[in-house]
Amino acid sequence: MNIIDRLEMEQIKKNIPVFKAGDTLKVHVKIVEGDKQRIQLFQGVCIRRNNSGLGSTFTVRKISGGIGVERIFSLHSPAVEKIEVVTIGRVRRAKLYYLRNLQGKAARIREKRYA
Repeated sequence: MNIIDRLEMEQIKKNIPVFKAGDTLKVHVKIVEGDKQRIQLFQGVCIRRNNSGLGSTFTVRKISGGIGVERIFSLHSPAVEKIEVVTIGRVRRAKLYYLRNLQGKAARIREKRYA
């Protein structure tokens, strides 16, 4: 194991929940305004997950004021305080880009139910 791999292993977060595309997430993001720091909540549907070690990212989409807002988060970034899984979606694809063209009830994702 070389030095770069060791440094990456130190920076990887351990407390990340298991989630995939289609799940509804609450992402707690640190926002710095001047000298003050606060945590802002971004809740939406995960439409994409990219797993590549320390460079892993995920995209969350929400509707705000009738307009779709997408935000790409780095999974191991210190700006991401916490990720909560609200609901587990029942989808058959890994990338849900088709949600960009849907509106209203058509854009809903069914929830996975367990017996």
